Amino acid sequence: MASSSQASRAVPNLAFRRLRGQRSPGEFAAAVRRAAREIGEQVSCDARYIGRVEAGEIRCPNYAYERVFLHMFPGLTLADLGFTPRERVRGRGAAPQAGPIHPCCPFDGSLHNSPSDSNRDSDEESDVLRRAFMTSGPTTVAASLGFGLGSVPAPGGPPGEAAGRVGETEVNAVEEAVRRIRLLDDRHGADGLYQRAARPLRAAYALLDACTITRRSTAERLHAGAGELAISVGWLAHDSGRFDDARSHYAEALATARVAGDPALEAHAFCNTSFLARDAGRHREAVRTAQAGQRAARQIASPRLLSLLALREAGGWAGLGDRTSCEQSLARAHTYFERGASDADPEWMSFFGEPELEALRAQCWSALGDWSRAAGHARRAAGLQDRRFTRNLALYRAELAADLARAGAPEEAAAAGDRVLDLMDEVRSSRIQTILADTARTLLPHRRTPGVGTFLDRHVSAFRRA
Repeated sequence: MASSSQASRAVPNLAFRRLRGQRSPGEFAAAVRRAAREIGEQVSCDARYIGRVEAGEIRCPNYAYERVFLHMFPGLTLADLGFTPRERVRGRGAAPQAGPIHPCCPFDGSLHNSPSDSNRDSDEESDVLRRAFMTSGPTTVAASLGFGLGSVPAPGGPPGEAAGRVGETEVNAVEEAVRRIRLLDDRHGADGLYQRAARPLRAAYALLDACTITRRSTAERLHAGAGELAISVGWLAHDSGRFDDARSHYAEALATARVAGDPALEAHAFCNTSFLARDAGRHREAVRTAQAGQRAARQIASPRLLSLLALREAGGWAGLGDRTSCEQSLARAHTYFERGASDADPEWMSFFGEPELEALRAQCWSALGDWSRAAGHARRAAGLQDRRFTRNLALYRAELAADLARAGAPEEAAAAGDRVLDLMDEVRSSRIQTILADTARTLLPHRRTPGVGTFLDRHVSAFRRA
């Protein structure tokens, strides 16, 4: 459905279509992901993305996709690939907004990426998608997607109120909101994002409840998108210490998965529920939900997904103090991980590489009280982590500091803690702050040790500013 003048002006990218050749959009998307891995990039390319490029909806790719495409077609320029110069895309008029909006952010402008982040992650989406989740509430979201103001009733509205129709534009907007939340969480952590992220979630479920969806494929995508959005918002609640809210969002995602018969979404919901249960001290639940996730994941040809779920199970066993079962789960996770990445790996698993594998191993050994072994894995996790993923880098360094402090290495722990504090202007995560506070308390008796006093003073100062 053409719900904006921008969409109606889209010019098909015939040059890009010729480069795809005889491959299907899905096969070409798989080739893009393989090329990305060859140069150390992470892109979530699928057949829909290729279709949108070929339809002219994406006039210029972001910088990550640009590097991948130029790697795939050496000697060609973006113009040769059929794209519009970036300066021309950036220069087009913006929609009226109530305040400053970062081009990558579906929320308000109170949390900005740095200028370098803006350049690296400049929005490649059409104006329709950029505006889709910038306003609050289902009615205004529906209006920005091209519905009339009364098309989508607010929750609790009159049952007879007219319903709109949901098509590609609305589903793309839901999926884009998920990507935006994940991007911002990777860069900045959950604190400050959670309340704003709840707005597009409410709007997505309002679309499900109030609108007519005529195509089965569209309905499946909207259910999957709404479920993934619930998990993403649940993770923001989880990481910022709102465990009850997180549990509710994960349960909502699980219910959506069951209604839609979507094993990939079900596995994801169980994976996060297991993680939450472990953090909340419900270790038996962590084991059982991880096992349920593995049953769902066996319908998907993704060894990496099974590896992550085995690690979640290992974390539950570690919390129960069952070293044997934990080691068995860790061994199973390692075996799955060594089978490598697959084209069937879910898009949300882009974070799960060797650094996260090492970090989850570290958490297991820490829960079992083997601090030195935990510190070894945490050190590898921090050393392997790409610096672009600031939140995870800060987390791994914080866990390393905690393990070193308990392993009887206060000077090294303070040095690791200092490196976390170096990142705290960029990252806001209650999880990381809690780990760092616990480490500071552990190091208090060692204040006279070189470096420890400096770290403790910096830590106090940082928390006062916060």
